[in-house]
Amino acid sequence: MYSKAENQKLKQEFWVAFAEKHPRKWVLYDTKIKDFSFKFFVENTKAQVLIDIEHRSKETRHQYYENLLALKNILETEFVSDLVFEKEYTLENGKTISRIWVEKRNVSVSNRQYWNEIFDFFFEKMNALELFYFEYDDFIKNIAKPA
Repeated sequence: MYSKAENQKLKQEFWVAFAEKHPRKWVLYDTKIKDFSFKFFVENTKAQVLIDIEHRSKETRHQYYENLLALKNILETEFVSDLVFEKEYTLENGKTISRIWVEKRNVSVSNRQYWNEIFDFFFEKMNALELFYFEYDDFIKNIAKPA
């Protein structure tokens, strides 16, 4: 078991190693859509690549989610096949968001032997989601503005 400081240092080393293996600028929060972001997540049981829609307005959040849902067939057949779609996902802090994600189980950020496997998973899935986003961003962004 690692102390909090050791855990923090290990995670920092993990992200530096990932950036060195796959040096590129990811879209992440720079989607040009308020509260719509791509995220990497890793812990001691799994790694995930996420699309989080966190807009305060439930209606706006649902509109973005429904646009992605309308593209689900294309997304899953041409880009990432094993996605999970959740219109109502509750975060640990109690906030409800919409989330689409893919995960790899049985890997651990605390065990360096898994790092390359996690790095390759992150690169493959995030790269595919970004390619999808660049191709369909106009459709995804096209929501009805509140009156």
